[in-house]
Amino acid sequence: MRRSLSGIQPSGKLHIGNYYGAIRQYIALQEECDAFYFIADYHALTTVTDPEEMEANCHEAAAGLIALGLSPERATLFRQSDVPEVTELTWLLSVVTPVGLMERCHAYKDKVAQGMVASMGLFGYPILMAADILIYDSNVVPVGQDQKQHLEVTRDIAGSFNHQYDSEVFVLPDAHILPDVAVVPGLDGRKMSKSYGNVIEIFGDAKQTEKKIKRMKTDSTPVEEPKDPDTCNVFALFRLMAPEGEREEMARRYREGGVGYGDVKKRIAELFFENFGEARERKAELDNNPDELREIYAEGARKARAKAREVLDRARDAMGINRPL
Repeated sequence: MRRSLSGIQPSGKLHIGNYYGAIRQYIALQEECDAFYFIADYHALTTVTDPEEMEANCHEAAAGLIALGLSPERATLFRQSDVPEVTELTWLLSVVTPVGLMERCHAYKDKVAQGMVASMGLFGYPILMAADILIYDSNVVPVGQDQKQHLEVTRDIAGSFNHQYDSEVFVLPDAHILPDVAVVPGLDGRKMSKSYGNVIEIFGDAKQTEKKIKRMKTDSTPVEEPKDPDTCNVFALFRLMAPEGEREEMARRYREGGVGYGDVKKRIAELFFENFGEARERKAELDNNPDELREIYAEGARKARAKAREVLDRARDAMGINRPL
């Protein structure tokens, strides 16, 4: 069976942009692959410096994934830092990785341009990402089109290692390009993003969530006037949540006129709780029972470490550092 690998950074509360943009596609892969999911706390150290915030964010990410449909019976969930083998492999990969390859990675340049500290952790981020992928013999890695370079870098590093040591230590992973999805609009009409402060949190307070939806930015087109569903941010959010028949009917009403933005927002709020109500209940259960999450983590780490040790030993053998003197 193919093995898929997905990681999520513990950078805060999950919002519907996270879900419709990536998480639902990641979780779908557990039905057709041996799926490994990790909470990327090593990666998050480049941005999260408060230990209590890190701990809380890791819980939010893991509990959120499970609540949204990740099944510990069908998939393996673990924290990146619970598999220390990945940091050793990162060093082994770094000795075969040209500096020029790292310098061509656009993510580093983009983040420094946004004001992030130009640390070695940030610069070497793609090597740790390559280790994350390669150490589990992952051959299916779901990414968006804008993240395709990360997979290309991983394949380059793995290929360089295999060639230098005349071995087939690493499986070269294939990118599973996620299907194009509409940009999830935020409350202000821009792309939904924590950095803009315009998100709708999946597990936020119910009353506050409803208020946020009702405050979504709209234009001043009167109720009776026709509206274009293809350019309306409110309709774009409605389209993501509503069933097909309801989407078509609402689009017709938009074009004919007679529907107000307030009515659409009200329906979005209803659809939000219809779509995420069960997940919100499951998340509350996990919040009240942290031992269950710890058990899932422990079992996931056990399975992940067993595979990681196997791959790391192959790399050490190939390099001559795993042999008895």
